[in-house]
Amino acid sequence: MLTQNLLSQERKMKLRWFVTLSTMPLLGVVTAFGLVPQSEIGLDTTQVSVQEIPLAIAPSAAETTSFWRNERVQRGDTVAELLRRMNIDDAAASSYLRSAAEAESFRKLAVGKEIQAETTGTNNLISLRYLNDSGAQIIIERQDAGFTLRALPAQFEKRLFVRTGEIKTSLYAATDAAGMPEAAANQLTELFSGDIDFHHDLRRGDKFTVVYEMSYSNGALVRAGRIQAAEFVNQGHAYRAVYFQSDADHGDYYTPEGKSVRKAFLRSPIEFSRVSSGFSSSRFHPVLNKWRAHKGVDFAAPTGTRVKVTADGVVSVVGKQNGYGNVIMVNHQGRYTTVYGHLSRYAQGLHKGQHVAQGDVIGYVGMTGLATGPHLHYEFRVGGQQHDPLRVALPDAKPISPAQAAAFKPVAENFLARLDLLRNTNLAKLD
Repeated sequence: MLTQNLLSQERKMKLRWFVTLSTMPLLGVVTAFGLVPQSEIGLDTTQVSVQEIPLAIAPSAAETTSFWRNERVQRGDTVAELLRRMNIDDAAASSYLRSAAEAESFRKLAVGKEIQAETTGTNNLISLRYLNDSGAQIIIERQDAGFTLRALPAQFEKRLFVRTGEIKTSLYAATDAAGMPEAAANQLTELFSGDIDFHHDLRRGDKFTVVYEMSYSNGALVRAGRIQAAEFVNQGHAYRAVYFQSDADHGDYYTPEGKSVRKAFLRSPIEFSRVSSGFSSSRFHPVLNKWRAHKGVDFAAPTGTRVKVTADGVVSVVGKQNGYGNVIMVNHQGRYTTVYGHLSRYAQGLHKGQHVAQGDVIGYVGMTGLATGPHLHYEFRVGGQQHDPLRVALPDAKPISPAQAAAFKPVAENFLARLDLLRNTNLAKLD
């Protein structure tokens, strides 16, 4: 009986599973027919559109950071060498600077000229700046299509500088230590050369104080200007000078009392040279190998060194003469003559009868004639008789005129006060 019941229940369970499975397709059909189109019941739908958008890549720091570099033109520089020293690795910039017609002024920059370059962190050129010969600022800039060049007109500005120094080894070392430009140092020696023999008279402890101009264009230094006032203390004796512009075209240096600082003659026709042979009544000649008088002074200097005429005058001789080699003779004030021998060449266009002014370059050092090495033979003649150029008493130039004395006084007082202030300040520091 139990067995029959179990069989009966088992048959009922199988029947239920059969009915359930057999009705599933019908339910699926009913479900399918039960879906109604959405438009019929007014439901809003939202469509999602997926689109690929490229992301902007942020530039690297090397591409956005700029650097400024300064460099000076050196002798023998090429465009490639200049760019290398400024760490510029830019083929387009190199090509433009080497070949563009408008960039010719860059290719002709003089030795010592300063260049400012703005570059990226990857060493590409952004801009380049420099001053041309007229003082205009040239700006070369990178644009989309390459490089462009523009010029800012020169806007000259004069600034006054005051420097002081003390001689410990040499005058050049002292002026360098004081921060003076070479042009101002040369002016200083020329200014006092009538009173001080810079070849023999300088001593350790000599001091100088200088007020001078510097010319700027568009904020950049163009050149050193004129000394406005100066004091040189040599072996305890103070020499002072003030520049006074008498009119639009003329000016000169005077002592505080109005005497001309400028002697009628410069003591030496060459700046910063060495006396290789002095004035003597008897010396052994290195070429002739015999004793004879040496009625001049020999200044040793490299071939090509500039030779300046020592006073206003008229050229009387330009040419070759015996042992002098290439020689120039100049007559002054009717009774003085100066002689410049062994020259390598003459100033362009120099000729007999030409008027020359003190300080004009008339020739260049050489070793023509009876000479064993490059030097200048210089003679100073009075009435045809040779005198020692380093010891002869030199005549003074004209003092300031009485008509200009009143205008000169306040100018002199202003600059002398500056010299006193700086000298006293430095003495206080030493104390």
